[in-house]
Amino acid sequence: MSLKAYFGRRDARAWFAAVAERLHDHASVRTGRVTVFVIPSFLQLDDAVAALSGTGVAVGAQDVSAYPPGAYTGEITAAELGESGALFVEVGHAERRRLFGETEAVVAAKTTAALGAGLVPVLCLGEDERADAAAAARATVAQLRSALEGAADGPVVVAYEPVWAIGAAEPAPVDHIVTVTRAVRAALDALPERAGSSIIYGGSAGPGLLTRLGDDVDGLFLGRFAHDPDALVSVLDEAVALDDRRHGGLEVAP
Repeated sequence: MSLKAYFGRRDARAWFAAVAERLHDHASVRTGRVTVFVIPSFLQLDDAVAALSGTGVAVGAQDVSAYPPGAYTGEITAAELGESGALFVEVGHAERRRLFGETEAVVAAKTTAALGAGLVPVLCLGEDERADAAAAARATVAQLRSALEGAADGPVVVAYEPVWAIGAAEPAPVDHIVTVTRAVRAALDALPERAGSSIIYGGSAGPGLLTRLGDDVDGLFLGRFAHDPDALVSVLDEAVALDDRRHGGLEVAP
């Protein structure tokens, strides 16, 4: 889950503590059977790392500089994020593209910076306008290829988030999601340098969706639904039940 800018630092600390309390004894998370990562704001990063230590929950950042360390006022480099305990970094979210003018070239530069520092980019990809599933698949795969061009080897997490479904009452239809994620999977499978990559779905994701999507995703990118720690646990329990049936691993990003 990306907390975006919903929580101030005090509220974020309370949320981290509540999540840590619930997940500390959640064996599937602690052992890595289910991967969970949380993406707070930059100022909350140290608080998250401290509070979630020992739970098995990984921490990420919401953005990363496209530049190396140097005279880039206001930027947070990939190297510093790694030193601060981040394992994941969100790249190319629809809000960054829409509100801050991030182009495909900027997304590619940030992906390159993240992979070069040993971080795992969470690549937020998806079509802007609602379209048929085949067209959405082509657009998303094109975004993926653009983001990865020239980047160092390493796994990525593709967060398929059709922009029109973000904040909507319902997620995208299952058959639409499946068409896109299967195309993305095929594109990733054709890139041996991306071994270990995974695909998650975001965009009004909630309980029951993971079960309906089955093997066509590796997890969910939850939004405001997970602001309630008990709601997060309910999705984790669903992930464990699904994993019991397929004997693999799943990712849940609150």
